[in-house]
Amino acid sequence: MFVRRQTPSDSDLRVLDVRRAEAALMEHYARLVRLVYVTLPRSPGRHRRVLAAHGLVQRALPHRAPAIPGRRHAGGARDAAPDEYGVLRTSVLRAAMAQDARPGPFPRSWGRWAGRPALPAVWGLRVFPQAGGAEELLLDRALAQARWPVRAAVALLVLEELPVDEAAAVLREAGVAEPSPALLSARKLIDESGPYASDTGGAGAADAATGPRPTSAAGGSAPPVSALLAPEFDPCLLHARPTDLLRRRHRVRSAVTLSLLAACVAATAFSLTGDSGVPVEGGRQRTASKATDAALVRRTPADVWADTARVDFTAWPARGARTGDRALLERALRAWSDPSWRGRRSQEAGAASIGTGRAPRLLFADDVDGRAVVVLHDDLTTVRYSEPLTGDGAPELVSALTDGASVTTAAAVVVSRAPGSVRMLLAPWIAEAGTRDLLAPDTPARKVSRSRTGLTEPLPVPPADGDCRAWPVVQLRSSTRIVEKHAFLLTDLGGLSPVHLTYMPPPEPGVRPRPPREATGPDALRGWARTACRLHGMRGQGVRSVNHWVFAQQDLPERAGRATWVCARADTWRGPGRVEYLFLGPGTGPARSAGVRENTAECSRFGQDVLADVDWRAPSGASYLLAAGSRSVGRIEASGPLRARTDGRFLAVRAPRKTDAKVVGLLPERTEVRAP
Repeated sequence: MFVRRQTPSDSDLRVLDVRRAEAALMEHYARLVRLVYVTLPRSPGRHRRVLAAHGLVQRALPHRAPAIPGRRHAGGARDAAPDEYGVLRTSVLRAAMAQDARPGPFPRSWGRWAGRPALPAVWGLRVFPQAGGAEELLLDRALAQARWPVRAAVALLVLEELPVDEAAAVLREAGVAEPSPALLSARKLIDESGPYASDTGGAGAADAATGPRPTSAAGGSAPPVSALLAPEFDPCLLHARPTDLLRRRHRVRSAVTLSLLAACVAATAFSLTGDSGVPVEGGRQRTASKATDAALVRRTPADVWADTARVDFTAWPARGARTGDRALLERALRAWSDPSWRGRRSQEAGAASIGTGRAPRLLFADDVDGRAVVVLHDDLTTVRYSEPLTGDGAPELVSALTDGASVTTAAAVVVSRAPGSVRMLLAPWIAEAGTRDLLAPDTPARKVSRSRTGLTEPLPVPPADGDCRAWPVVQLRSSTRIVEKHAFLLTDLGGLSPVHLTYMPPPEPGVRPRPPREATGPDALRGWARTACRLHGMRGQGVRSVNHWVFAQQDLPERAGRATWVCARADTWRGPGRVEYLFLGPGTGPARSAGVRENTAECSRFGQDVLADVDWRAPSGASYLLAAGSRSVGRIEASGPLRARTDGRFLAVRAPRKTDAKVVGLLPERTEVRAP
């Protein structure tokens, strides 16, 4: 196999829009980094491979708009408009292939521009993805033994989910002259790794991991290609450990005297000058660093939210009567940036406890319920600082991860909390606000008053003690300046940001499933009325949104009515999801749990094939084992103390109470899906 350089004619060239390429890079950054990480050689180790993958993707953008060849279709026609993501993908694959072509491990000068170290650079730490299991280790070994074109072909077929012909075209653009042998080897590796169908998307790949594994010729398990979707191959989800900690400690001891001398000289110079090296006018010493200088806090103009494609916390203007109080802002900045700050500090799951040193964006500063409150946002984290207006109470700092917030998840922030109520600061794009009881779906929402700055009246919240006689939620409607007829629900689960509630109706024959929709319609409200109390188990877990998906409706034995099967999926700001399967019998009673799974892709667009079972007592007193699967399940089998089989997606069989049966569903491609 050899590499060639293609020279398209002038008529085949098109100009890449660099700005659109920048947007594509930001949107698909993690996807590109994983793609490169999988294809890079294994010899340098995971630490240097992680940095190499990030470095190659970060330098994928051209410095000017280049002319690029269009992709040829049947009949000789070419695309008129460039595919920015496709160009970036080809660029990073070419860079990865160049690294693979170098003899031995990456040279120490890898990733340098004109002798200067390039970003990203990590000093004193080694970073690496999460450790995987035996399946991930087998796959990594198999990829290490494969040539670069084969690794790239596997990544394109599995991660990018490309058909074989499109994968071949991408390999040619990346510089592989003859991609067919690489694709054949990749397909062989995939086929040996168990069932995999690229047209099923991430869900099919995820479910393939639960199916039976074939054995290799050596007698061991074959490497599961679907493990490419595991955290083991995610270079954006990392662990960190020190490198030469003890050796650095001895070196530091030998340099203590010189360090103290340098510090004394620097302190003397700083006492005479400001941070720019120029004597401060009037002799006043400037003690505030850039991280705590209120003058450097970023502020968004008031009307940006109505004229931007990024409607999130970056579009919030600074609001409140104390946005000009420099002393208050600097106390808040110091609490966020100084590790030695002695107030009460807390962070929600996945959030940083202190800032990065970069000046954050100011969202709010005002007096609320006897405390001065400042809300900041530093692109990844939302921070609320508060201090008492009178008395000796301690200041508090709360930080919450809000990376990737949207119109709904950046719609409100809790600025004050009291027993049984909260005050929320609403986004500038919220046109209407109300509150309603989720357990009373037929009761209309009550209008909520708010101040000119967007601060609401005290709003009732679900009690933290588990009492579920009512479940208050906030119903908001976005301004028509950004979206028309868009109302949505938020609920408080004790965090800085309320949780977005969505709904998916039961599947309809012949109709493709739609993404989750807002839970404001009659069916959605009636469904949530029976499952809302299950939200108590999600408090304090950094939940971003919860979706109520009706994946099946089953006719019960003995003509006892119809049951509804629901998967309630909670997505966290960190990424991992938690699902709880719920069984709703006839009537209006509360839901019953049918199993819980943590850190799973089930019930998302990457895990659309699901199965659940429960034991059920009929009105006659007879006990049954019931099971139901999503629309792709073609057969259900029960084994163990009870053996039963049925074609289709529903199972109902007489069984003793609490029968410990193993229930498995079979998909059309013979992949198994298991009940929790």
